[in-house]
Amino acid sequence: MTLPRWHASGVSDLNELPAAIRAFTADRDWGRFHDPKSLLLALMGEVGELAELLQWLPADEAATLVTSEPLHARVGEELSDVLIYLIQLAGACGVDLATAATQKLSAAAQKYPVAEFRGRAPDRSGT
Repeated sequence: MTLPRWHASGVSDLNELPAAIRAFTADRDWGRFHDPKSLLLALMGEVGELAELLQWLPADEAATLVTSEPLHARVGEELSDVLIYLIQLAGACGVDLATAATQKLSAAAQKYPVAEFRGRAPDRSGT
């Protein structure tokens, strides 16, 4: 069986994923449906599906339960949907996610220095 060019086995890392998603979308002529609003709503729906899988798990057991089947596979599927829509939304908005995330991490490192925040969560005001 010949795998489509976008098949996951042909995507070695996250750097190649946006191109594979674009090819998948182009092959189906779905780009015209992928405006920022529609992609955001689809992303929110997928986040909701992910939340539904975890919402009633006991908090103290959730980390263990998500590593066991069949929940692990389902969480992987929903996380993949979230990632795909997030990448598509970033593309539709002209945002380079790697650059934006790197900048965000740098700003957070300045805002939350290790010496002050190691082992404690910031309060609600962000300080």
